[in-house]
Amino acid sequence: MKKKQNKSNTSGTIALNKRARHDFFLEEKLEAGVALQGWEIKSIRAGKVNLSDVYVHVKDGEAHLLNCRITPLESASSHVICDPVRPKKLLLHRRELNRLVGSVERQSYTVVATAMYWKKCWVKVEIHLAKGKQTHDKRDSIKDRDWARQKERMMKHKA
Repeated sequence: MKKKQNKSNTSGTIALNKRARHDFFLEEKLEAGVALQGWEIKSIRAGKVNLSDVYVHVKDGEAHLLNCRITPLESASSHVICDPVRPKKLLLHRRELNRLVGSVERQSYTVVATAMYWKKCWVKVEIHLAKGKQTHDKRDSIKDRDWARQKERMMKHKA
């Protein structure tokens, strides 16, 4: 008997935070598991996740994902209270947490979530240690991106 293929999302990516690359210099990448409730998993499977303006708060030896909006389904159970923006605990090793705490407190880094994806049957979040960009840095990156695009066009027309 042949297994049924899931046609909706073959890459495993659930949601992306594209704005993070525009607002921050992303440096070190980590992968973290997320502690979720049952209704949240059902909503994630339906693709009702928003990662814009999501960041990680590290306090008391725990990391929490803040401002991650998971919209509850209409068919969610009536006895469960669904809070779409509740802080979600991130599952990290102690060594990774200590490195995050040290970078945030001593070197003034920010921890930003850039992607949420499936890894086998678990939901994982890709987080980055990041430094904020100033306005002139954003303009420089836009200028570099435009110049790279123009170079591609010129090379295409010459060939």
